[in-house]
Amino acid sequence: MAAAQDTRRKSEDGLWETVKVIIQALLIAFVVRTFLYQPFNIPSASMYPTLKVGDYLFVSKLSYGYGRYSFNFSVGMFGNELVSCCPLDFKGRIVLPDDPKRGDVAVFKLPSDTSIDYIKRVIGLPGDRIMMRDGILYINGQPVKKERVEDYTDPSEPGLRRPVAQFVETLPNGVTYNVLDTETLGEADNTDEYVVPEGHYFMMGDNRDNSQDSRYPRVGYVPIENFVGRADIIFFSVSPDASLFEVWRWPFAIRWSRFFNLI
Repeated sequence: MAAAQDTRRKSEDGLWETVKVIIQALLIAFVVRTFLYQPFNIPSASMYPTLKVGDYLFVSKLSYGYGRYSFNFSVGMFGNELVSCCPLDFKGRIVLPDDPKRGDVAVFKLPSDTSIDYIKRVIGLPGDRIMMRDGILYINGQPVKKERVEDYTDPSEPGLRRPVAQFVETLPNGVTYNVLDTETLGEADNTDEYVVPEGHYFMMGDNRDNSQDSRYPRVGYVPIENFVGRADIIFFSVSPDASLFEVWRWPFAIRWSRFFNLI
């Protein structure tokens, strides 16, 4: 009888230890996702060739400080209340040393519908003058260096199965990245000059002719309070015609070369 009780007690203790480990793991995952890194996946081609449909990436929520859209739940300190323990900017955002930098790839809430997450590249900072002229990006009256490189194709993306003109852009701060030009003169290749308001940023997609970004009224200038975080690393990538949950297709559909690529 005693031996049976000891066995039962050990079994219960072992089960409780397992439950505790699971709870601790869930708490750690919750803290990491809420305050440090949140996973996102890419659903559209607007950031090709930098980000592809089917990429899964970690977004650093710590990079730009915390605001009203940094969390998936409401936090009172980011409303009208002030918090004396933390430095806040004029939009009620906890300020950290890093502001969005030109060239960052960032996730933000769409200003016209904050239920929607967008991901684009930071092109214009507060006070900048931005315009497009014949497909060339101008910042504060100066053309951004744009060099032609080999054409780009992606058989898995319908709009990119034929060769598309590809260029390397170099921003004034030295950040370089590739952009695509699917149309010689697209509808947003010539624009008026945009003057970025204080506390706002001008965002653009790398797939210039297939990106709803700050050149269009639906997006416009993005307030700093709408930023969720900076995209830092691709941790998983799968072909668009396969699902993350279709494990049996992974060996053929996974893009192994994109794992842990820095953005």
